[in-house]
This record gives sequence, C-alpha cells and structure tokens, in this order.
Amino acid sequence: MVMLERLGNLAGEHVQAYRLVNSKFPPIALFDDVADADEFDVLYQIQALTNPRLSNQIGVLELIPRREIPFGIPGCSYAIAPFTHINPAGSRFSDGSFGVLYLAATMETALAEVRYHQNRYWSQVQGLNFERFVFRGLSCSFVDAAMKDAASVPLTDPLYDPDDYSHARRLGSALKQAGYPGLRYLSVRAPGNYCWALLTPKAVVSIVQAAHYEMIWNGQITSVSKISET
Repeated sequence: MVMLERLGNLAGEHVQAYRLVNSKFPPIALFDDVADADEFDVLYQIQALTNPRLSNQIGVLELIPRREIPFGIPGCSYAIAPFTHINPAGSRFSDGSFGVLYLAATMETALAEVRYHQNRYWSQVQGLNFERFVFRGLSCSFVDAAMKDAASVPLTDPLYDPDDYSHARRLGSALKQAGYPGLRYLSVRAPGNYCWALLTPKAVVSIVQAAHYEMIWNGQITSVSKISET
C-alpha cells in the first residue's frame, strides 16, 4: 500500500482541470445564489417551504461542513454536488462514505475516464441495445495547496489497479482522516496524463460550463463527439 510518507507535496499553484457530468441532471443554483453560509441557511429554509423536493435536489447537506463550501464562487453548485450526492458504491478513492470531486488535466482525459466507467456500468444492464448519453463538460480552476502528489508512483503499483480499488480506497481514507484537501495521481484510462481527487470543495476557485459531448452506446460506447461549444 502507498503510505502518506511516500507521497510528494504540491506547491499551491492554480490548476485548470476538467470534468464531465450527466446533462440530464440540471445544476442546483441555490448554492450560487448566496455569498455565505448564513444567507444559504435562510434561503434554504424559505425555498424548502414551497419545494418539497429540495432536499433531494440539494443532497445530504450534513455530509459537508458549511466552512468547506466555497460560497460566492462561479459554479459553487458544481463544486458541492459530489459531496452531497455520494455514490454508496464508492469510487477509486472512496468507499462510499464520503464524496470526492474527480478532475482531469485535459478534457480528453476526462472523456477517457468517463467512457471507461460508462462502458463498465451499462454493460451490466440487460437488454440495452442502443442509447445516447449527453454530458456537460466543466472547466474547473482550483488551488492545489497542501495536496499530496502520487504522480511518482508507477502505474504498476496496486494504487492504480484498473479494477480493484481497495488499495486506493485505503489511501483515500487516510488522506481524508489526515485532513489533506486532495491528491494528484496518474490517469489509469489515459496513461501519461494526470487526474485529481479533491476531498473537499473549498480549494475550488470556479467551475464553468464548457462544451457538451455525447456518447453512443451500441453494446459498448462506439463513439464520443462534441455536440456544442456551451
């Protein structure tokens, strides 16, 4: 297992990275309508009176401390979503008990990562012969101060096992418990590129919408194409 002591430290630079989200789920603008936690709590209570589905849209707010929410930034709702809508099945660096904001160094890397996971998920759905999936591209700016760096760990290490996430999840839990805000690591689906696993959204400066992309399923993802610039 990769221990924290083996990891490098990032220098606190501004980083531009990319992400894809399913376009059928609209962003929740409530986080973007306020400047601080007090304003959010007031607005949330007001909207909850008239919108009974608000808690489902916002997610489980108790999973993230208010102090970690970067209120006032462009795209705050995009930054928060992975931490209030957690996949109970987990991910590479999470066992499903906490959220992770995954980002890639290029949009091409993000597409490669998402394509792999879409193939893996939909191949388990019986009777799905054809489908079209549309994704919203996001451009994220964040500061990597105090984050750890696993870029020197070779792809042959169990950390990067393509299917067994047990080693990576133990590292992710250790990073989370130690209070590190994130990790840079090598992309498994696009070798030669980097990805980031942000364990808190507080390092995010902005997340803005980029292009839309579609993936065509025909027994597997057979094509990926850009369908709009914004």
